[in-house]
Amino acid sequence: MEFSVNHPIIFIMVGLIILTVLGQSVYFLVRALKRAKELGIKKEVINKTIGSSAVFTIAPAVSILVGVIALSKSLGIALPWLRLSIIGSITYETVAANNALTALGIPAGTQITDPDVFITVLWVMTVGIAAGLILVPFLTKKVQSGISKIGMKDKKWGEIFNNAMFLGMISAFLGYVFCDVTLVFKGDFSGLIPVFVMAVSAIAMAICGGLSTKFKIRWLTDYALPISLISGMASAIPLTNWLG
Repeated sequence: MEFSVNHPIIFIMVGLIILTVLGQSVYFLVRALKRAKELGIKKEVINKTIGSSAVFTIAPAVSILVGVIALSKSLGIALPWLRLSIIGSITYETVAANNALTALGIPAGTQITDPDVFITVLWVMTVGIAAGLILVPFLTKKVQSGISKIGMKDKKWGEIFNNAMFLGMISAFLGYVFCDVTLVFKGDFSGLIPVFVMAVSAIAMAICGGLSTKFKIRWLTDYALPISLISGMASAIPLTNWLG
């Protein structure tokens, strides 16, 4: 049987996993509704909470869709759909997949036809993100208590520590953006593409933030991330044609 990243069997397996997760969501929703009624919460409040949550769930869903589209050319639709629907992250999955393909000597955007390559990329994406599930139960409490102690002793240093941790996480992704900039000195300007894409995304995010603050547009805050992602991806097309 010839291997295909979009083979129906892969879709069936992925669909079963996602249905299991959706089943868990429905189960806890029913339990939450039952508990809310026991606490005497009004039906209007419950319906409003469910409605607002459903509406604002669309925003991160758009980001997930963008990630699936970005990865589908190489990995098909089923695998990105699975990875970004369970515990995946668009900022992690795209980097992990591209790094795995690069290590295997396959250009990003090339559709995989070798099942060994497909399985390798799957393991890289899965094992890397699963590390968080293993570490969180054992380390989160200790880390949080340590941060709380620092904040209680010196509030200023507590804020600095939190900001430093956040910037450290961002720096890991910035390294990926700027890693090929030095190619400019060799006459290859393609290394500037991710830098300009990031700049376009940052400008889009700043515009959304400014409009949301000035005109009190609450929904724009929730959709700022997908808007900036789509803006960056859209700009990558003309930038690649210009610099690539």
